[in-house]
Amino acid sequence: MYFYDDIDQRIVDERVAQFRDQTARYLAGQLSEEDFRPLRLQNGLYIQRHAPMLRVAIPYGVLSSRQLRTLAHIARRYDRGFGHFSTRQNIQFNWPKLEDVPQILAELASVQMHAIQTSGNCIRNTTTDHFAGVAHDEVIDPRPYCELIRQWSTFHPEFAHLPRKFKIAVNGALSDRAATRVHDIGVDLLRDADGAIGYRIIVGGGLGRTPMIGQVIREHLAEADLLSYLEAILRVYNRFGRRDNKYKARIKILVKERSAQAFRADVEAEWAHLRGGPSTLVPEELARIRERIACHSYHPGPAVNAAVESRRAHDAGFRRWLERNVSGHKVSGYACVTLSLKSTGAAPGDLSDAAMDAVADLADRHGFGELRISHEQNVILPDVPLADLGTVHDAALALGLAHPNIGLITNIISCPGGDYCSLANARSIPVAQALQERFDDLDYQYDIGELDLNISGCMNACGHHHVGHIGILGVDKHGEEFYQVTIGGSQAAPAALGRVIGPSLRQDEVPDAVERMITRYLALRDSEAERFVDVVQRVGIEPFKETVYGNSTHPQA
Repeated sequence: MYFYDDIDQRIVDERVAQFRDQTARYLAGQLSEEDFRPLRLQNGLYIQRHAPMLRVAIPYGVLSSRQLRTLAHIARRYDRGFGHFSTRQNIQFNWPKLEDVPQILAELASVQMHAIQTSGNCIRNTTTDHFAGVAHDEVIDPRPYCELIRQWSTFHPEFAHLPRKFKIAVNGALSDRAATRVHDIGVDLLRDADGAIGYRIIVGGGLGRTPMIGQVIREHLAEADLLSYLEAILRVYNRFGRRDNKYKARIKILVKERSAQAFRADVEAEWAHLRGGPSTLVPEELARIRERIACHSYHPGPAVNAAVESRRAHDAGFRRWLERNVSGHKVSGYACVTLSLKSTGAAPGDLSDAAMDAVADLADRHGFGELRISHEQNVILPDVPLADLGTVHDAALALGLAHPNIGLITNIISCPGGDYCSLANARSIPVAQALQERFDDLDYQYDIGELDLNISGCMNACGHHHVGHIGILGVDKHGEEFYQVTIGGSQAAPAALGRVIGPSLRQDEVPDAVERMITRYLALRDSEAERFVDVVQRVGIEPFKETVYGNSTHPQA
């Protein structure tokens, strides 16, 4: 992970002091609600349904064990004993008291953490592959480039008041685990024929009220030009993006209305003034960033461990865990372990303070004290020696974090929904829990195979329902909670948006509807290798619509 220098630390310390003063003046009645609102948003503080919500940045999803223990302490002392990991690789605390927030930020700053630009119309936390730096299929480590974007965008005066919030994702692996096609800007790291690093730039993706897949506006950009080109994109957006209607203010609307070709021409014209300027990357700056990202002392070993293979042969539970929750590592003798925050009955993405402490201990004992947060709302131990897999499995099992469901139907992505969020139209957590219970049988899950099921409580799509193989969206109908179902979405290349299968359903109808669609899928697939999303793409949505609604008009249509 990246370690702060003196300048980084001074920035977050000064921000804490500023917000402490601003909060004191607000509580004393010296600042109005209107004046205080942008100040709290700049520090990640929302007013939710029941209490303030503090969103803490986890830059590109990388955490140290020390930082996780601090998050556990905050959950214990200032919240209700848990935190919620979001699809932006951040953590949210749902119950802090306003008067405690400056002290929370001070304690975060003491371990090189902050809540800067986790909300508001600015460049948000840049996300990437949760296996960045260790992935077996990685072409280029994206972390230095994410850190460059973080430093460039933090407090950038031109981009502090954009038309709307702005999200960037970077991918450096053969598989796109960063969902770059559904971000305002997606960056694909690549190498040319000579081995030189460059980028493919995708613009205009996004979910929310008007979901769109991003479009490539430049196939190859030289390594030195990353920040100047991003700056050109942001300047064009800042100039032409709509500010009269927040629903039409995202860059995806601008790209669509102007066309990708016209937008590309605007960016290239702006870039002509910026190229070769102060934002041009120099080798010394890239080297500085890389030097401050921890390099671990690996001890490569055999690619197979005899004790692990012996247990695999005799322990079905361990075997399933290895198949679903353990991934390949770029260094022989190591593996990446995903701790599932999706056991049956749990709120997806939630982790208790005690579990945070225990997971931090695992990272220290079976790695280099580093962890990752995935946008799928799980926690990763990225550097586990193969010989330690049995011990890690047993510890995770005792913590309730060894559920072997990664990539399966119960590995549900879900926002907090109406139980917490004031923007939500409906609750998400009870729907997720009902589906976990319905599909709790692991044999059934394994028979179904790979399936992404995502739930959002409103059109803001914090649960990424548009790109779920099955997506569920909470909607309001005359003051009652209903749920719209989409199928066929995919975040991985080729990215696709799900299609609505029919009228929205009551909460108690959702599990039955999903089960009917799964039954139809199992009857339609050509082989066990054909995934649910593949079948939808092959046969369309009509067979699934028919199996949910029959031939009659749904009463809530």
